[in-house]
Amino acid sequence: MEARKHIEIAEKALRSLEAITLPPRSDIERDAAIQRFEYTFEAVWKAAKAVLHEIDGITLAPPKPVIRASRENLLLDTDAAALALLMTDHRNLTAHTYNPAIAELIAAQLPTYRALLRGWLDSLRAAQERGSR
Repeated sequence: MEARKHIEIAEKALRSLEAITLPPRSDIERDAAIQRFEYTFEAVWKAAKAVLHEIDGITLAPPKPVIRASRENLLLDTDAAALALLMTDHRNLTAHTYNPAIAELIAAQLPTYRALLRGWLDSLRAAQERGSR
């Protein structure tokens, strides 16, 4: 799948996360927000992977190397990359949302992660548009 298509999918996922009022007001809303965060994170890092491959010829598989390459290729700044690495760890904990402490920890970070994902996706879109000309 080409980078443009991955970006479109990530944009749809991010809009679904942006539609949720944060912080969540109930356990059900919290769990739904975490689920949306999970699939949005997946869509955005995979879009980054596609952009890096299409524009720069970089082939990577897991999220953390994609984040590091995004930083090296100026798609994320140093602070955003550090936060994205933490976000990856939190994404890996989403399978444990039955643990209220973990669920609350992730939910508390969702506004910050949502903004990070928006900035990253905007950078990916701009890079893809520059590269396709």
